Amino acid sequence: MTNLPPSIIVDRLLQDWLLEDIGRGDWTTQGLFFGDDKIYYAEWIVKEDGVVAGLPIAARVFELLDRNAKFAPTIEEGKFCRSGTKIASIEGSREALLSGERVALNLGMRMSGIATATHSYIEQIKDLPTELTDTRKTTPGLRVLEKYATRVGGAINHRMGLDDAVMIKDNHIQAAGGIEKAIALLRKNIPYPLNIEVETTNIKEVEQALIHGADIIMLDNMTLERMVAAIAIIREKNPRVRIEASGNITLKTIRAVAETGVDYISSSAPITRSHWLDISMRMR
Repeated sequence: MTNLPPSIIVDRLLQDWLLEDIGRGDWTTQGLFFGDDKIYYAEWIVKEDGVVAGLPIAARVFELLDRNAKFAPTIEEGKFCRSGTKIASIEGSREALLSGERVALNLGMRMSGIATATHSYIEQIKDLPTELTDTRKTTPGLRVLEKYATRVGGAINHRMGLDDAVMIKDNHIQAAGGIEKAIALLRKNIPYPLNIEVETTNIKEVEQALIHGADIIMLDNMTLERMVAAIAIIREKNPRVRIEASGNITLKTIRAVAETGVDYISSSAPITRSHWLDISMRMR
């Protein structure tokens, strides 16, 4: 199973989201069942085909509300399920089940939707060596979980934040006065062992990035023909440089891009263009 984000991070996020939803109290549940200490049961049913992600996160939601709650997945995290499949059984206090339902389901549906979308992209290139990576285009506050979901779907994570790696984009190049000056300044000022990635849009920029020692070169919004030419230059002059393609990657184009021989394809689409996978909770 894909490694979960650390509990010290997840618990803090979940506590904030539970507080947002419950506020000063769940008046409906407390008004109906105040003082009820019986154990109740529920199950989660997926209502459309897709890859399920976020079950361990959902389990933690209920555990924070009831330390004796038990969330038992009936399928593996990351499994593709058909509509109607029971994916989890839950037991705990009625207050915990009802008050935690919305937060847990929202997260499960969001992460499952991302994992499902990611899986559809991976299916297009699964027989090729190119790897799919996500981007920093994430929902504020949800990045750690959205990027976890892309891993469940089969992708790898690009940098989690600005402190993970150095990426020189077009605006950095413009502000620094060119690729040469940007790389020189960064080599002088960044800590070891951060890599430097340079975003390029044409052959001239690719050659500049190579000459001045970029570790990773991104081919941004290039045509397939220009991409093939750039890859040939990079492989000939420095085969150790990793190559990433990015820009307008769709289900229709991803395979053709991968067939050019790039090492990585980065795309925001599995996160930004995904829809929530429909999941419901039924008390029983």
